[in-house]
Amino acid sequence: MDYKYVWQDNILTWDEAVPLGSGQCGCLCWGTPRELRFSLDRTDIWDSTVLWEKPEDFTYQKLVELADAGEEKAIREIFDAPYYYPSPTKLPAGKLLVHFKGGDRMVSTLSIKEACAWLSVREKEELYRIRTWIHALRHVGMVEIYAPKDSFSVELKTPGFGVKGTEKAFVYSEENRQISQGSLTELKYAPAKWGEEKKGDYVFQWFTQEITEDFSYGIVTAREDREERTRLAWKIVSSKDGGEWLLKGQEELSRALDEEEESLFGEHKKWWEEYFGESSVSLPDQEMEKQWYTSNYLFAAASRKGCAPMPLQGVWTADDGALPPWKGDYHHDLNTELSYSHYLKANHLEEGECFLDFLWELKNAGKKFAREFYDAPGCCLPGVMTIDGEVLGGWPMYSLSPANQIWIARCFEEYYRYTGNEEFLRNRAYPYLKETGIFIKALLKEQEDGTLLLPVSSSPEIHDDTAKAWLKPVSNYDLALMRYLFKTLEILGNKVGDEEAKEWRKVFDKLPKLAVNEKKVLMISPKESLEESHRHFSNAMAVSPLELIPYEGEGREIIDAVIRDYERLGTSQWVGYTFTWMAHLYGIQGNGEKAAEMLHIFWEYFCGPNGFHLNGDFKAKGYSDFTYRPFTLEGNMFAADALQEMLFQMRDGMIRLFPAIPAEWVKKGTGFSSLRGEKGLFCDAYIKKGEGLRWKITAEHAQKVTVRYREFETENFLEAGEVWESSFPV
Repeated sequence: MDYKYVWQDNILTWDEAVPLGSGQCGCLCWGTPRELRFSLDRTDIWDSTVLWEKPEDFTYQKLVELADAGEEKAIREIFDAPYYYPSPTKLPAGKLLVHFKGGDRMVSTLSIKEACAWLSVREKEELYRIRTWIHALRHVGMVEIYAPKDSFSVELKTPGFGVKGTEKAFVYSEENRQISQGSLTELKYAPAKWGEEKKGDYVFQWFTQEITEDFSYGIVTAREDREERTRLAWKIVSSKDGGEWLLKGQEELSRALDEEEESLFGEHKKWWEEYFGESSVSLPDQEMEKQWYTSNYLFAAASRKGCAPMPLQGVWTADDGALPPWKGDYHHDLNTELSYSHYLKANHLEEGECFLDFLWELKNAGKKFAREFYDAPGCCLPGVMTIDGEVLGGWPMYSLSPANQIWIARCFEEYYRYTGNEEFLRNRAYPYLKETGIFIKALLKEQEDGTLLLPVSSSPEIHDDTAKAWLKPVSNYDLALMRYLFKTLEILGNKVGDEEAKEWRKVFDKLPKLAVNEKKVLMISPKESLEESHRHFSNAMAVSPLELIPYEGEGREIIDAVIRDYERLGTSQWVGYTFTWMAHLYGIQGNGEKAAEMLHIFWEYFCGPNGFHLNGDFKAKGYSDFTYRPFTLEGNMFAADALQEMLFQMRDGMIRLFPAIPAEWVKKGTGFSSLRGEKGLFCDAYIKKGEGLRWKITAEHAQKVTVRYREFETENFLEAGEVWESSFPV
């Protein structure tokens, strides 16, 4: 695997830039020789200042009351308005600018394998070269400029924040709600403090920016000049790093520059080699193979153990003078869950664990929010939240939907299912799910027929934020998640010996069945079927990703009917991630041709030249009426997961090899290695012309395994550490 991205001309927009990242810090490389930009970012650079005064009516009880009364205007003014204040918000960190005196064109190359970019300044022929990368372990950025030192200048710049003392009253306007809530000048801070100092061979320059009394951050650079080469090191530092954080940043840069260049780069390169060695795919479709590796690259660049998990834009906050799209926050009605959907099968555990660590650390914040907003015990984080777990507001149908807490809780169960880690089950997965179960159970109201329902229900983002969005008696979205939760709690409760497992079963038995119409299609609610194209397949949550309905018997009829219905309604209101969701559904159906088609459309028409998922049909090719281009990451990761599901599916001990690949892939040969299945099982499988299908399965934990390929099936019991190698004809 040695995939590269090449830009033959100047990159003129930030969302098409060359992306680099270390999980904590990120950089976008773009611009012209006259102004080559290195837009810098760090996941935990936030302004968490709450500018709105929470009204007494900001409660679940009031929301239920207004929803029942159909009071759209009042709901917006109380629950939606807070989102449109400029903060809390994710912040860009700043930028480095390199100004060359000559050259009219930049040619840029990104090596996925080495997580490194080469930038070439040209004027007909190449004039100068720059190698740039962010150290995988030290979170230090390097810019190595191979040019005479008098041929360029370097400038460090802060973001274009507003000036403290120029604040103005905020007035909420329903008509002016936007994806990005205005300019960075809406954020008012004291001027940054600057410093410069020469220490030995290095010249240090820095700025520090106070955001609040409790939080400041800065960028520090160190420069080493030689006659034909300049090394520029940078690091984003913050008060979250502990005492003397600026000095510690300078010392880290000194250590990096003191080290031999290739030794430092070798350490970085080794980390990425080991990361990409954790799993692999080999496809006859080179573009799809490249995109799978690209998604894995973006994942590790934006998510790393010990760091904050990726928000909407990961470590690449917009550099266009505006507040980031959707404030760069944490959305739990789809975005965070899909962003962390593929890493388990891809065997990138550590990089994904940061999301679970993050949720666990915010457990008390979730309990506080459950108590203060819902007046309920247990744990519930806001559906749209800050890095501190504080509520941001927004359309309350999803930003304050209690069911979203179930979806993020499922991430704990998935981790246990794919690792078989019993200690994690007892100490993390079951306790977190139990707190979620306690919370949801407290909200449920018994109806006249004995069923249990939430006081109000919705289905993201059906009917937007209108009165019609409150669905009676319950949405299939909410119901599927609740059925998943209480069934899972019963199973896991019995595993850990919790007496309350019986109570979970009682709750499950009182939940209604999923609503299916006369065409066998999963409905939005028992009173409404989906009758228009829509971006969020929330009515089919029970199929994907929850996998509550198996593709057999009546389940096959339902899944086939759901797919036909989405085909009937068309793609006009889809966004990028919707195509990846449809690929998942085709994968469950075993339709490899259509699954591949959906992924091709996604990667070619909804992703930029750097691989970024831009949500809309920004090339205006007619696949969607949404032609905007706000960058978010969940589509990239869900696409990688859909491809993995085409190659390898495992549920309840049943492995399906190549269940949904195009016929051409069978003819030309395809394969994968070290994809992770349940209980720490690892699978390699290859189809080769003349050799049939061969597989190797290794089990970390003792388990019975059934392997199926088309009409062939076999089973075996594997002890821990045992390897099973066998084959099927093709």
